Amino acid sequence: MAITTQNPIAIVELCSTLRQLRQLHGHLLAAGVLLDPPLFAKFVAAVALSPRTPHHLPYSHELLSHSPHHASLFALNSMIRAHSKSSTPIKSFHFYRQILLADALSPDNYTFNFLIRACAQASAPEAGRAAHAAALRRGFLSDAHVQSGLIHMYAELGSSDAFRRVYGELQNPDLVTQTAMVSACAESGEIELARQLFDEMPHRDVVAWNAMIAGYSHLGRSREALDLFGLMQVEGVRIGEATMVSVLTACAHLGALDQGKWVHVFVEKNKLRLTVTLGTALSDMYFKCGCVARAMDVFWRMKERNVYTWTSAISGLAMNGNGGKCLELFEQMKDDGVLPNEVTFVALLRGCSVAGLVEDGRDVFESMKSRYGIEPWLEHYGCVVDMYGRAGRLKDAISFIDAMPMEPHAGAWGALLNACRLHKNIELGEYAMEKMMQLELRNHGAYVSLSNIYAESRNWHGVSDVRELMKAKGVRKEPGCSVIEVDGQLHEFFVGDKSHPKYIKIETTMKEMMSKLRSAGYVSRTNQVLFDIEEEEKEDALCWHSEKLAIAFSLMSLRDGVTIRIVKNLRVCWDCHETSKFVSKVFDREIVMRDRNRFHHFKDGVCSCMDYW
Repeated sequence: MAITTQNPIAIVELCSTLRQLRQLHGHLLAAGVLLDPPLFAKFVAAVALSPRTPHHLPYSHELLSHSPHHASLFALNSMIRAHSKSSTPIKSFHFYRQILLADALSPDNYTFNFLIRACAQASAPEAGRAAHAAALRRGFLSDAHVQSGLIHMYAELGSSDAFRRVYGELQNPDLVTQTAMVSACAESGEIELARQLFDEMPHRDVVAWNAMIAGYSHLGRSREALDLFGLMQVEGVRIGEATMVSVLTACAHLGALDQGKWVHVFVEKNKLRLTVTLGTALSDMYFKCGCVARAMDVFWRMKERNVYTWTSAISGLAMNGNGGKCLELFEQMKDDGVLPNEVTFVALLRGCSVAGLVEDGRDVFESMKSRYGIEPWLEHYGCVVDMYGRAGRLKDAISFIDAMPMEPHAGAWGALLNACRLHKNIELGEYAMEKMMQLELRNHGAYVSLSNIYAESRNWHGVSDVRELMKAKGVRKEPGCSVIEVDGQLHEFFVGDKSHPKYIKIETTMKEMMSKLRSAGYVSRTNQVLFDIEEEEKEDALCWHSEKLAIAFSLMSLRDGVTIRIVKNLRVCWDCHETSKFVSKVFDREIVMRDRNRFHHFKDGVCSCMDYW
């Protein structure tokens, strides 16, 4: 491209380094191109807004400060816009002040649109209210983009009353503003209002659809996210990267592998670029469906990987019990020149914990501060307690808690309590429970864990005390729920649930299944069931756990050899874990179960966790 081009923007986009930019600047000066004020302003804007080279932004400051011309409104607006997208959004006000101080300039609707975005990016409530007031004084509140910007800003600042008030004052909100309001409500958790507004929109663009689907996904209402995605396809709305990321998040949450695979095929068929965001979401979906090999295949095919991509992969390996591979991938991450962050170390420590790699985990924890200068979070301390506890090193766990530089949190005591459940240490479990109750009175999981410790030891008086305490505190155990996918349809089962349309057949299959398991040597683990009922009734109670209902339905619904995939909202109990091992052997069927904490891959009568969870 010739130096005398009238399009400096196109040239700037070719500059990938600061040296190349300086060379271009010199050529344009020598050619006299920048003597023209509008072209100079375009050059400043191109440098400031260059998407691939954020280090160009400081250079645009130098250009303006040494400008042979008075800064134009276009150039200053471009600087406000550039900073509104950067890590220094509050600097936008420096250029806003320049506009106010210039005799020949006055802010316009673009000024306030970008300035309001900067306030949202900076999480600056006072600056945001000041920008709102200035836009009002200068008569720009009728501009649709300023209106939508205010709604978005107040949503980001967590002020639902403010964005409701802005929207309520509009007489005829257009598509842009309506979409902004739907997005604001969804992001703020007011999903019912968002859906009402969405349904009332006479015309919905792709941004509105994406906002609703993302809102459902963010709140964990994944079934509704996927249902809405189906409706989006029926209405022929264009589907892009943002849609795919939200849908993959929903698929990951539900373990909806078939629908996740459909998204993968859609991405490839429509030649969507596997960006960092889309690739990470796709890989994460496969990890959370228990497909480790597919997840890693997506990971390695990505042309660009940042710290979030690497961390997501390490976390995925950890939840699937591949602690050793977590450490290997971390070494490759370092070789690739990517620095870990705090979340990376959470994933690494979890990987070491689930695999029993105590010494490796200690080295990882020590290296956080000594090698990377990262101060451990409470979550890191909780992971180390969990690591010691799972390995049976309860003394090390309590010593570690006592040595914490801050007040131990509920996560640390909860990890110790779970370790006491695993290793049947009543005395230490009671101590951990006492500490937890000082922090979280209504944590139902803590009560259940202590009750199970007593039940395993046949201490029925202790079980009774815990249950009475739960009643007194108004604590209710969350009902167990298991979700499976059959032919692209999701099926939910709750403990003792008889609402499924095929319940009678499920009941028959369940009885046949349990009969075959008993013949193969299965014995019910009834210790943790209510103590005041007969042994036979205890077995019946265990039979109707949600996991077993899901397994029975899978056996009668899926073809021979198809892997059974279950997502459980709670930790899998000992008996259901044992049942799953027997089913995998007796029926020659692999089972992949994701509970609240990790994955269990059952095959040939063995679980990948090695009964260590």
